[in-house]
Amino acid sequence: MYIGLFAYLILAPVAGCLLAGVDRKITAHMQGRVGPPILQPYYDVRKLLAKDKRSVNGLQTVYIALYLLFVAFAGAIFFAGGNFLLSVFVLTLSSLFLVVAGYSARSPYADAGAEREMIQVMSYEPMVLLVAIGFYLVHHTFDVGALARGSSSLVFQLPLVFVGFIYVLTIKLRKSPFDLSTSHHAHQELVKGVTTEMSGRTLACVEIAHWYESIMFLGWVALFVLTGSWISVVSPSSSAW
Repeated sequence: MYIGLFAYLILAPVAGCLLAGVDRKITAHMQGRVGPPILQPYYDVRKLLAKDKRSVNGLQTVYIALYLLFVAFAGAIFFAGGNFLLSVFVLTLSSLFLVVAGYSARSPYADAGAEREMIQVMSYEPMVLLVAIGFYLVHHTFDVGALARGSSSLVFQLPLVFVGFIYVLTIKLRKSPFDLSTSHHAHQELVKGVTTEMSGRTLACVEIAHWYESIMFLGWVALFVLTGSWISVVSPSSSAW
């Protein structure tokens, strides 16, 4: 329990940073570009942390700090083997803090980004709740430890739920074209969306929160394939058919 908790809090930003770097590299190669180095996300955040503290207002800084705190808390609940449904609710609460931070800037671009972020949350949240309900119907518990020790892979017991969840992950991870709220690509009209008026340490906190989220989502996906053995072999059992 405590090993998973501390491992997530300490190692998740490192793994999330490397994952973001690899993602940028693969995207660049798919577009015929060399792309930045894998450690570029780390360099970007280090540069942001070194900048002077500037913020549109003090409340925005508080909201972003709460956003990062609750994202880390949601992952800590999950990797400590706690309640999966509680982890989902805490993560949703963290998303609301990001939306409120965008609105607090009183910028037309940030307002539009916050509205789009809220719409995206409303679009993927029902599917995430359906995943939690599916887990409960199969194992009659929301306990992450019990879900990971199942007798067979949930991919075969909940195939449509798994496919739906993988699809909404593209929204939760803000992959194009579902990056409308943050505008990661220059061809979009929203500048930087919900983070338009954020800079320095505030923007660094947002990026670190994204690293935490990425690793937590990988953990959620792992619940579909993990079984009672340490090395889970994805194979259908007779009861799964």
